[in-house]
Amino acid sequence: MLAKKVLFILLSSLLVSVTAEARDHADVLLGSPNGLALTPPMGWNSWNKFACNVNEKLVRSAADGMASSGMREAGYSYIVIDDCWQGERDHAGNIQADAKKFPSGMKALSDYVHSKGLKFGIYSDAGTKTCGGFPGSRGHEFQDAQQYAAWGVDYLKYDWCNTDTQDAQSSYLTMSQALQASGRPIVFSMCEWGNAKPWLWAKNIGNLWRTTSDIVDAWDYMHPKGWSMGLLHIIDMQADLAPYAGPGHWNDPDMLEVGNGGMTDSEYRAHFSLWAMFAAPLIAGNDLANMDAATKAILMNQEVIAVDQDPLGVAGSRIWKDGDAEVWSRPLKGGGRAVILFNRGKEARTIQVTWDQLNYPAGLPAKVRDLWQHTDLSSAKGHVGAVVGGHAVVMLTIKP
Repeated sequence: MLAKKVLFILLSSLLVSVTAEARDHADVLLGSPNGLALTPPMGWNSWNKFACNVNEKLVRSAADGMASSGMREAGYSYIVIDDCWQGERDHAGNIQADAKKFPSGMKALSDYVHSKGLKFGIYSDAGTKTCGGFPGSRGHEFQDAQQYAAWGVDYLKYDWCNTDTQDAQSSYLTMSQALQASGRPIVFSMCEWGNAKPWLWAKNIGNLWRTTSDIVDAWDYMHPKGWSMGLLHIIDMQADLAPYAGPGHWNDPDMLEVGNGGMTDSEYRAHFSLWAMFAAPLIAGNDLANMDAATKAILMNQEVIAVDQDPLGVAGSRIWKDGDAEVWSRPLKGGGRAVILFNRGKEARTIQVTWDQLNYPAGLPAKVRDLWQHTDLSSAKGHVGAVVGGHAVVMLTIKP
């Protein structure tokens, strides 16, 4: 009897040990949160406007523009250099900046950005080479993370070119762990284009993950091979992703094209409004040193930004659609709703939202505010509507 009891205790201990080991292994596969980006990051990235034409002067100019235009006070903070900044690795394998493009070096540039009250971001790739053909981070993840930390990097965009048969989850997990081991808080932006559905597994690996291929500065466009797409296609791809977003982990429908000239101001207002509805990162992609008044008014609409940055952290969803007319809604802290009446078509039409669609009692009175007109509308009960122009939105807050 004693022998059986001892055997039972040994087997029980072994089972507990195996279970704990399995749980620890699962935790490794899932990663661990870094405590950053509790609201969607706001900043600027060089790619949409300048592509590979990046250099030290341009980045300093962007930092100056963000600091002097009012963008910093509106909540924008990250200045991110995208692809093509890299030189070769040194004899020890350390990544270096292109000395011709960045003669002062990355540490000096980072210090300059920080001196403006801003944060500094950089780009790499999970493969052997970046999309532009420069050295990637595969096999150098921990080494690169240490280099970024030494430079004062606050944000890493991590792309997915030249990855061959790599597994997305394990590749991004490796860099996530490398960043956390660097000893510096670095926001991790995963740019895998949504192919491996990162929203299903990346909650504790990255702070944001791309949900689509690259954005194009166009209302309605699709690359023949799906490599890039215009606004409407990206919007449709966000319709079912709201449940996966939340503080510290956000769906990323790619950077903003506002001010780059391919769409009208009305279309850009729709672009910016819907990104706020998605709780998406607001990463400007225009020339910050040369913004016109309309671009500034869009990028610095504090009322729309407040929706994007709402501390409840619940992303919006499409709650009604009839042809080109749509209604999107997002819960806000305090019980209110942000609502977008969206007209995809060319002709103006009347669109309304009902209290039933917002999960409000039909007889509940509510205050209504137009976020682009910056105007309080008449108190409403049961429903509210508006005439929405072609390729346009009316964006409201509805607060009981």
